[in-house]
Amino acid sequence: MRRALRLLPLPLGIAICLPALADEKPVNWNLCPATDTLPAFDDAPSADPNAAAIRDTLPTDIEGDQLSGTSTVPQYGGNVALKRGDQFMGTDNLRLDTETGNYIADGNVRYSDSSIRLTAQRAEGNQETDSHKISDIRYQLVSRRGNGSADSIDLQGSIGQMHHSTYTTCDPSQPVWKLSAPQIEVDNDEGFGTARNAVLRIGKLPVMYMPWFKFPIDDRRMTGLLYPKLSLSGRNGFDYAQPIYFNLAPNYDDTLTPRWMSQRGVLLENEFRYLYGGGKGQLDTLWMPNDELRDRDRGKVEFRGYHNIDRHWQARANLAWVSDERYVEDFANRLAGVTSSNLKSTVGVYGTGRTWTAGLMADRWQLTDYTLTERALPYDRLPRLYANWGDGFGRWFEAGVYAEAVRFSHGDVHGKSIVDGEYVRNGSVSRMDGGARLDIKPYVSMPLAGASWYITPTLAWRYTAYDLERGLADDLRRDQLTAAGIDPDTATPEQLRGNTTPHRSLPIASLDMGLFFDRETTLDGKPYLHTLEPRLFYLNTPYRDQGGLPLFDTRAFTFSWGQLFRDSRYSGADRQNDANQLTTALTTRLIRQADGREKLSASLGQITYFEDSRVTLNDREAVVEQGKSAWVADVNWALTDRWTLGSTYQWNPKYRKEDLASLRARYLMPDDGVVNLAYRYRRNPNDGKDQLKQADLSFLYPVNPRWSLVGRYYYSMLDHKPLEIIGGVQWDSCCLAVRALARRYVKNREGEMNNSFQIEFVLKGLSSVGQDTDRTLRRAILGYYRDDLYLVPPSNIEANDDDYDPNLIP
Repeated sequence: MRRALRLLPLPLGIAICLPALADEKPVNWNLCPATDTLPAFDDAPSADPNAAAIRDTLPTDIEGDQLSGTSTVPQYGGNVALKRGDQFMGTDNLRLDTETGNYIADGNVRYSDSSIRLTAQRAEGNQETDSHKISDIRYQLVSRRGNGSADSIDLQGSIGQMHHSTYTTCDPSQPVWKLSAPQIEVDNDEGFGTARNAVLRIGKLPVMYMPWFKFPIDDRRMTGLLYPKLSLSGRNGFDYAQPIYFNLAPNYDDTLTPRWMSQRGVLLENEFRYLYGGGKGQLDTLWMPNDELRDRDRGKVEFRGYHNIDRHWQARANLAWVSDERYVEDFANRLAGVTSSNLKSTVGVYGTGRTWTAGLMADRWQLTDYTLTERALPYDRLPRLYANWGDGFGRWFEAGVYAEAVRFSHGDVHGKSIVDGEYVRNGSVSRMDGGARLDIKPYVSMPLAGASWYITPTLAWRYTAYDLERGLADDLRRDQLTAAGIDPDTATPEQLRGNTTPHRSLPIASLDMGLFFDRETTLDGKPYLHTLEPRLFYLNTPYRDQGGLPLFDTRAFTFSWGQLFRDSRYSGADRQNDANQLTTALTTRLIRQADGREKLSASLGQITYFEDSRVTLNDREAVVEQGKSAWVADVNWALTDRWTLGSTYQWNPKYRKEDLASLRARYLMPDDGVVNLAYRYRRNPNDGKDQLKQADLSFLYPVNPRWSLVGRYYYSMLDHKPLEIIGGVQWDSCCLAVRALARRYVKNREGEMNNSFQIEFVLKGLSSVGQDTDRTLRRAILGYYRDDLYLVPPSNIEANDDDYDPNLIP
């Protein structure tokens, strides 16, 4: 009877008759009844998964209460049991013809192994021809949740047919959803099945009909249809996308997605992926002829991939192109909160070792905001070479160097005018000249430390040289004359001629030192470790006139706690501020000794400027005057294991008012509920006006085990309008979850609002139908996935496109 035990693949094929999409969040089965659809058979052996691997090498034992018939045609009756490894087959009567191979198992047929249980009324067939027919089947998966039935199964070798089969992960007493098909053909050798006229029902309502589709029955990928994506929005109308998956080879595949938007038309998206031992990549393309929204053709090409050259070097590319400046606004997944004013493409070779990092790369920018001109784009870096090295030498010292060489270029700037409320090019074109830059910063430091103290003096020298195009050099010279009070229009040609090879050279000295104090204390009867961590950071850099230097990639950092301990307040090499300043800072912590959790952390710091810092980015940036910087305070307090408060505050003694204030509160409810409340304020440091003032409330509130409410209200107090409003409900059951969201949000830089409605049906253990509401809620509600609150930042071991920051303290 060993061949009769080949019934397993067909019922299992029913269970995975559509390609399941992996959920990021584990499926919750807590609402399901604890009982099994088919209880374990009393006379079956224990389901040992390890026995499944060796079952084909084991003999089959046949037992029964009665044995009759002849030696060639034995008949077993009464509690007949066949056992092999983890497999068991039981029946009331078994008749076996040892000469012809025919067999009949009649009455209360039962089969089980480590992955499935099934019952049937009758099984018959022939072992020699490997043909079998099983009637009136019910089954339950053991290794994963799922159950169903079939009127009959016909098996001929590795090919089989299931008739009137069903599958669901619901309990039979609560069949919330069910997948059924009049006929399913399965090929176990090829690893796929074909279903005809399949219908998905939620309750008694049919929600999906598929006249024909192929599906995998094992881990092998298979060409076929994936689940469609449905949504509704004010801009797109009814939006239907149908992915089609192509399994081209074991190491590459393709997904073609025709998409129809009732208010815009038809488009095609394609995703091609490849994988090999040394790397992987993905190519995404989109083509939409005659988008009715803009009355033009639209398109996108995007490639992301890498290749490992050896254990130190890797080649990477991230390339992107879109057809027009409104593409991101119209096509980016705004349901996931994606916005951008430019698109960056990068390709390069990057290396990393124990004491060094290096890279040779190039990048280019494309404008994706129709309200701006190309002047808003950063300079392209074609190419960029950088290298960093640092290591200890002798007993006391460390030495290193940051080095970078870049060629900056920029495309032409096309002027724009507003015509009938639209931004259109007006025909004017101006050139933005570029140039090359070399930046070298060697340093030596002497880190000294003990158990409760450290002191690190550092001396660095920074040399930056340029080779500028004539137009840029002359423009910089005109700016210098204006700053000196000379009218460029009255200057002589010699005065107007700029220096094409300016340079800057200066030393940078710093001293970083701190102490660690700790003591044991008790709060509410619980032991804590209380720390006190004072820190001083002195920085001295002489002044150098940098008015003749361009601004290629340099911006001022936002003043924050981290800025207290940097040796430059600028992000790039085009400016190095002069400094004679001392940072005084203090941090204290309360650490619960039972589990090491931080109960409280508070930090306070300020910079004292002993002299004016005269270097600025441009004439719009104010000089940092002698005196005190704003106080920077940061506090995080875990009131309880559920309540947490956080606040960041900057008080400017010069203006006697705050520069920045933020308040964060979070409450974690039972059953994964969460409430977030935040307030954010920032003042413009240049003109003293309010720059940002926002309030943000988001929540996931479980009303009961089945129903929960989700929402967000994100409001700008300066604009007196909401930035995003989300309201929705979630309903959960044993095997089905439904999420419905209404969303109103700012869709572009001009503040126009858009409305959308999303609904998603999550068929637990199978897949989901509809829009990806999880992605929207995960972005809008921090803690919607509880694990997001405890994410570890990504490793900084690998090189990245901008693995060069000479302004960090060594």
